[in-house]
Amino acid sequence: MPGGQEDIVTRSNTGSSSVMRKDDGTPEWRPLQPKTLVDLVMDAIVPAAAAGVILPGDRIVEADLARKLGVSRVPVREALRLLESQGLVVNEPYKGIRLRPITNQRVHDLTEARAALETSAVTRAVKAGRNKGAYLAPLHAAIDEMTLMAARGDAYGLAQGDAQFHRALCALGGNSVTLDLWEALSRQCIVIFGLATLSKPMTAIVEEHHDLIAVFESGDVERINATLHEHTTVMNDAVDYEAIVEKRRAARDA
Repeated sequence: MPGGQEDIVTRSNTGSSSVMRKDDGTPEWRPLQPKTLVDLVMDAIVPAAAAGVILPGDRIVEADLARKLGVSRVPVREALRLLESQGLVVNEPYKGIRLRPITNQRVHDLTEARAALETSAVTRAVKAGRNKGAYLAPLHAAIDEMTLMAARGDAYGLAQGDAQFHRALCALGGNSVTLDLWEALSRQCIVIFGLATLSKPMTAIVEEHHDLIAVFESGDVERINATLHEHTTVMNDAVDYEAIVEKRRAARDA
């Protein structure tokens, strides 16, 4: 990041690596951060949404969730408030708190915003020479995690690895504001990444990320941006997320 800050790659509100990298790509230990009950509640809700346990539009009852998680309503209330600020849940009059409904237009808009951030980041990364060598290690680590999760058939694990990859890619741009904006969208992205596994093979998703690294390492900015557009926008627009949610709901409620 600008100013020689050391934490150039990994920063996350959905879980972070124990390794960070200096500007020269040298790895070093990152101090572990304690988690609060609020963090743990959010860490329970997001996987449930990514795996389809909670579906977009489902009502989330504070008291019921607190009972299921074995905590008081206070951390649940605060977790839901934070998730609302990040766009993952909505609180509507007379309807209560619900997981944000997902429409194909909503996914398109979210993907368009995310693609703009990542396009800016990769362009800056290439200009700074952070698209080769040790700088690629976090991207390869994310793919390794995705490969493992795909072998296990773990939709949430794959989605989290997917987010880890794009977070690292964005961080390589070295713009802390861009990364902050990306983080604001990250939990919504994880849910969408998880739902996408219901429409395409997990191994195909992993392979797309191998292709992204290869193009990124080439340093051809025009080709990188075209590949990123295909990966983030075109492929997501081809998925009928509304149909996925309805099919999953029908199967769950049968």
